[in-house]
Amino acid sequence: MNYIYWPEGYLPGTTDNYASNEIIVAGLTAEQVWPYISKTSEWPKYYSNASDIHFYNGPGPELFEGARFRFTTFDLIVEAEVTEYVPPVNGKPARIAWHGWCEGSEDEKLDVHHAWLFESLSGGRVRILTQETQIGKPAKDMAVQKPNPMINAHQEWIEGLAKAAMK
Repeated sequence: MNYIYWPEGYLPGTTDNYASNEIIVAGLTAEQVWPYISKTSEWPKYYSNASDIHFYNGPGPELFEGARFRFTTFDLIVEAEVTEYVPPVNGKPARIAWHGWCEGSEDEKLDVHHAWLFESLSGGRVRILTQETQIGKPAKDMAVQKPNPMINAHQEWIEGLAKAAMK
């Protein structure tokens, strides 16, 4: 199976918080799932923790390499830039990732790398993997919470994504 590409400084185990969520779903392909992650207007329809999505350097709602956008998640306004955008083609896995950040005081600053992988598998299945690393005080705070809010929220996101694509 394929894996996430990590930029320098964001390797899991070296940051303040890390979340990894994965599901494998029968009856779907990466091509069927892709529109529901690449088109941000779909996110709030299946994921309750994403809202107020706004694009800076394009009309949106479609993401693209270099897209600059912001959205609200975990009651934080996250500024983001797409750093990887590879739609599914010829059976190769699809990838999308963004660098995100929150400005503010030292207690509010957050720096993240959020990556996704969509891989069509044999037997008409798709693998959906999302991983995120975070740096900053909010990340440290989330890392010790039980249950882990990042793990739970991202599980809602990938399950909602799969369910939306199945309709």
